[in-house]
Amino acid sequence: MATIESQITPEVVEQHGLSPEEYDRVLHALGREPNLVELGIFSVMWSEHCSYKSSRLHLKKLPTEAPWVICGPGENAGVIDIGDGQAAIFKMESHNHPSYIEPYQGAATGVGGILRDVFTMGARPVANANALRFGRPDHPKMQHLVKGVVAGIGGYGNCVGVPTVAGETNFHPAYDGNILVNAMTVGVADADKIFYSAATGVGNPIVYVGSKTGRDGIHGATMASADFEEDAEAKRPTVQVGDPFTEKLLIEACLELMATDAIVAIQDMGAAGLTSSSVEMATNGKAGIRLDMDKVPCREEGMTPYEMMLSESQERMLMVLKPGKEEMAAAIFEKWELDFAVIGEVTDTQHMVLEFGGEVVCDIPLGPLAADAPEYDRPYLSKAEYTDWAGIKPMTDVPDSTDVGADLLKLMASPNLASRRWIAEQYDSQVGADTLQTGGDAGVVRVHSTKKALAISTDCTPRYVFADPYEGGKQAIAEAYRNLCAVGARPLAVTNCLNFANPQRPEIMSQFVHALEGMGDACRALDFPIVSGNVSLYNESKATGGGSAILPTPAIGGVGIIEDYSKMMTMGFKSEGDTLYLVGPEFWAKPDPTRSHLGKSLWLDVIHGRDEGRTPPTDLTIERNSGEIIRELIDDGLVNAVHDLSDGGLAVALAEMALASGLGAKVETNPDYTLAQWWFGEDQGRYVISVPDTEALNAQLAKGTRDADTAQIGFRRIGTVGGDSLLGVSLADLREAHASFFRDWMEA
Repeated sequence: MATIESQITPEVVEQHGLSPEEYDRVLHALGREPNLVELGIFSVMWSEHCSYKSSRLHLKKLPTEAPWVICGPGENAGVIDIGDGQAAIFKMESHNHPSYIEPYQGAATGVGGILRDVFTMGARPVANANALRFGRPDHPKMQHLVKGVVAGIGGYGNCVGVPTVAGETNFHPAYDGNILVNAMTVGVADADKIFYSAATGVGNPIVYVGSKTGRDGIHGATMASADFEEDAEAKRPTVQVGDPFTEKLLIEACLELMATDAIVAIQDMGAAGLTSSSVEMATNGKAGIRLDMDKVPCREEGMTPYEMMLSESQERMLMVLKPGKEEMAAAIFEKWELDFAVIGEVTDTQHMVLEFGGEVVCDIPLGPLAADAPEYDRPYLSKAEYTDWAGIKPMTDVPDSTDVGADLLKLMASPNLASRRWIAEQYDSQVGADTLQTGGDAGVVRVHSTKKALAISTDCTPRYVFADPYEGGKQAIAEAYRNLCAVGARPLAVTNCLNFANPQRPEIMSQFVHALEGMGDACRALDFPIVSGNVSLYNESKATGGGSAILPTPAIGGVGIIEDYSKMMTMGFKSEGDTLYLVGPEFWAKPDPTRSHLGKSLWLDVIHGRDEGRTPPTDLTIERNSGEIIRELIDDGLVNAVHDLSDGGLAVALAEMALASGLGAKVETNPDYTLAQWWFGEDQGRYVISVPDTEALNAQLAKGTRDADTAQIGFRRIGTVGGDSLLGVSLADLREAHASFFRDWMEA
C-alpha cells in the first residue's frame, strides 16, 4: 500500500482530536501505523459529532417505538405514519460552533444539511423550524451573531423554497461564547417509497452527485467536537459554504431519480463528508466499499485524498445504484446541471479501500470505524450530588408584585418575551402555499391535497434543566406536547438536539444523563416517542475568558397531526363576551398556594434580578389528561381560542392572546394566591381557553369521555374577552412594549 507522506507523531494525533488511548485502538484495529488519510478518517468517525461516543450508552434508553413509527433513530431522519399511505420524515440538528465562527454560513449550511437529511429519505421538505440561543444582548458580538444567523437561516430556506413556520429564540449570558443554532426540517413522502442508506449488492456502482468537492469544512466534525479556544476566528476555514440554489436543484434531481427504480441506497454528505457517508452506507449494508479518488469531482486543483475525504463541502450526495442504471441517472443530474460521477463500487470485504493515482492509499476495516467505535460510560453525579454542586435551594424569601400591570409591561419588553417579528419577517413562511399558522403555539402546514395538517413546535427551558436536569427534561417534552395539543394536533413523535457542555466533567455528564431520564419518562407517559435527533457536546468557550459552559439545552422538536385542518385552533381571542377559563391541575380550582411556582420564573429574573428556586415539577398524568381534554374541546368546536401557559405564567399568556387578536380582557385575581403567584407563577400542565357557550362546555364536561374530576383537571373561570386593555394596561402600551426590544436593539 502506498504511503501518504506525513509522519504520524503524538502532536499530529492530538491535532486530530484523538487521545493516546484512542490512537492505541487505531494501531490495534489496523495492526500497523496508519497513514495520514487513515488517521484523518479515524479522527472524524470517532469524533463526538459522528460517533456519539459519550452519549450512545444513554441514548439507547430512550423510547423510540410506537405503532405509527416506521423508522426510528439510526437513519438520516425519523419516519412516522400519518395515514392515507403517507409518512412524515423529520429531524433536528445543530450547527453551533460554525455559526459562532461565521454566523451567516454556519446557520445557512445548518439549514442545508438538515434539508438533505430529510429529502435523502424520499421526502419533499414542507417546513423548517429552528431553536436559537444567544448570549447577552449587550455583549459586543451578539448583535452581529443574531443578524448573521437569522439572515443565514432565511437566506438558505427562502431560496430553497421551504417555509420556516416555527421556532424559538432566547437569550442568556451562558451562551455569550457559544451560541446554539438548531435547525429542523419536516418532509412528506409516500410510506411505501422511503429510501434508506444500507449499501448492498456486490459490484453495484457507487455514484457521487451534486456539487464539486472543495477545501471548505475540512475538520468540521472534529471542530464541532471540542471546546472553543480563544482563537475561534482561526477556525473559520472549517466552516462550510452553502449554495441554496444548488440544493434546490439537488432536491428536484434526487426526487426525480427516486421516482424510478434505480436507487439501492442513498446518503447525504453531512458531517465528515464523503468519509461518513461511505462508511455509514457500507456499515448499514454489512458490506465493503472501494472508491477511486481520482474520479471525485473537485473544484480546486491538487486536492489530496485526505482533503477529499474530510471536506464538508455542501450540496453533495452518495448513492448506490442498480447495475445498468448509471446512464439514465446521469442524464437526470446533467439535466439539472449537477455533477454526476461513478466513483466506486460495493464490495464484500467489509473494508474501506481508497485508490489514488493507481495505488491504494487507505485500507481500513469498517467495524472499528463505526459499530466498534469507542463508547464511554463517563462518570456523573447523582441527582442529590448535582443539586449540591449547582447550589439549587428552595426559595425562602418569596417576593410579591406591587403593580401587576407594570410588571407585565416590563416582562413583555424583555428579550426573552419580546416580539420576534423582526426575525419572522426575514423568513418566508408562506412559500409552497400550504402554511396554515405561524407565530402561535405551533406552526401548522397542510399536507398537500389532503384535509390533514402537520403541527410543529420547538421547545426547551434551559434554566429549568440547569436547576433540575430530570424535571427540566420532562418539562421540555411536556411543553412540546402542550403546544401541539393547543392547536388541535395529536402529538405523534419527537426529534431532539441535545446541546450540552464538556461530558468529561461529571457535573455536565450528570445534566445529560438525568435530562435524558426525564425526557424518556415523559415520552413514555405521553406516547410521544423519539424517532431522530442529534447530540452536540463541548458547547463551552474559553473565548469569553475563564471558560463558560452553556446551560444544558435539550431542544425538543415535536410533530403532531391534525386530521381536519378546518378544526385547527389559534391563540388569538375571537369574540367579545367569550368566557375565559384556566384549565389544568385541579389544585388551581381548589386553591393550594403552596403549589404556585415562582422559582426559576422569568418574573423573578426580570422584575427582581434573581435566579433562585427549584424547577416547577411536571405531573405527566396531568399533562396527558389536560392535553386530551383540550383536543376534545377543540374537536367538538367548544372553544374559540387556546394558549398554553409557559414563560411568564398566566399574565403573559393572556397578553399574547390579546395581542394576537386586538381584543382585551377583563380578568379576575384569585385571592387565595399572592398577585405574583397567580399572575406570574410558571406551574406546568395549564392552558387558557376562550369559550363562546359555557352551557355547552359544562354539558360536554358532564357527559364527556374524560370527566374533568376523574382526569384531575380543573376549570376555573377567570374573566371575559372584551375591551382594549388587560390588567389595567392598554393594548397599545402592551404592543409598544412587546415590539420595542428588537426594534430598538437592531436600530442601535
